[in-house]
Amino acid sequence: MAFAYTSLGQDKKYMILTYGCQMNVRDSETIAGLLEAMGYTATDEEKEADLIVFNTCSVRHSAENKVFGKVGEVIGLKRKKPELLIAFGGCMAQTPEARSILKKQGVDVIFGTHNIHELPYLLEEAYTTGKQVIRVWEKAEGIIEDLPVRRQSGISAFVNIMFGCDNFCSYCIVPYTRGRERSRHPDDIIREVKLLAREGYKEVTLLGQNVNSYGKGLEEKVDFADLLKMVCEVEGILRVRFTTSHPKDMSDKLIDTIAREEKMCEHVHVPLQAGSNRILKRMNRHYTREHYLALTARIRDKIPGVAITTDLIVGFPGETEDDFADTLDMVKKVRFDAAFTFMYSPRSGTKAAEFTDQVPLEVKKARLERLNELQYGIATEINKSLEGTVQEVLVEGPSKTDKDKLTSRTRTNRIVIFSGPGDLTGRLVNVKITEARTFSLFGELVEG
Repeated sequence: MAFAYTSLGQDKKYMILTYGCQMNVRDSETIAGLLEAMGYTATDEEKEADLIVFNTCSVRHSAENKVFGKVGEVIGLKRKKPELLIAFGGCMAQTPEARSILKKQGVDVIFGTHNIHELPYLLEEAYTTGKQVIRVWEKAEGIIEDLPVRRQSGISAFVNIMFGCDNFCSYCIVPYTRGRERSRHPDDIIREVKLLAREGYKEVTLLGQNVNSYGKGLEEKVDFADLLKMVCEVEGILRVRFTTSHPKDMSDKLIDTIAREEKMCEHVHVPLQAGSNRILKRMNRHYTREHYLALTARIRDKIPGVAITTDLIVGFPGETEDDFADTLDMVKKVRFDAAFTFMYSPRSGTKAAEFTDQVPLEVKKARLERLNELQYGIATEINKSLEGTVQEVLVEGPSKTDKDKLTSRTRTNRIVIFSGPGDLTGRLVNVKITEARTFSLFGELVEG
């Protein structure tokens, strides 16, 4: 589909403030592409910007409060620079509560997750009329392909394979802000991956709220394992990753495909969320701890050297000390390579927010500290076992903390810092691990 774009952005600069998950990062790349098609150029300086776009996350109220605080700062900037346009999109914009607050704050444009492609015309309307423009679709109307995009990196790229979620976990707002599951046609996905390969990208990460559900609603019979095989056949792409995989429907076919395909990285992110069957049921997760243990055992058996990572929530409503002990027990049994850990935060609009047996904040904090102490110790032990080994890494560029060194990533998604020439960026090289820490590895380039 071809789009005609307004030239509102000629000789003007834009800035995008992105919050949340990889899906939002990818959406911001599309927003940037739309804005540059209008003539805007990017800036990292707020005071230089003629347009500031918020792309937001609504998973936790604490994140929303941070965003509202930043909106207040930008509104203050607008008082000094009245011609500044402020646009607000993402998951927060899909919630009536946030829209009500933003309307009063004086944001110029409010748009949702389903109508990003309309942003150029909404900005034009706000600019020409001087009035606030609010356009949020309550549900998606198909998938719009071939929108312009401005990628953030020339080495690794995110590729959406589907949108929305049908799982309705009791703590999660995503099905309400992102809509029901919609899969992109495999031809469109492969065309995008081939274009990335031609542009020099070496690695792609396939994105979906639950990639295991890929293929639902498509006329042809194709599942996620089939799609992975197609992506791995694209010449020029050296590595393929994906996130996120739901434990309830990760098939043996998918595990076998990951094990068989040479380009598939040996890293599987399978969010456990809790170790107690009672809490998992209250979360509406549709699996048990026994199922999860059997699943991860199959993954380790079929995929040698695989890294298994997870998400964990502590302090879910009704969680007792025994329930939390079950989570610690699962961490000990599975021995995750890494875990994203969170304190439960009530999210209005979800079923769990209505539960009356909320866990006190001080209890949640104490449990999170205990969980992190256990998980960090396990991660350190696993990383220490890699000292002296040689790892294949994809060089991503200069280290953010030491410009004289390079940062790279193993097939198992571990960060490795080492010294080497800058022209190694984008290449696969071997590095001997000399030092291991909890969150990163350090090594020496193996010549030859």
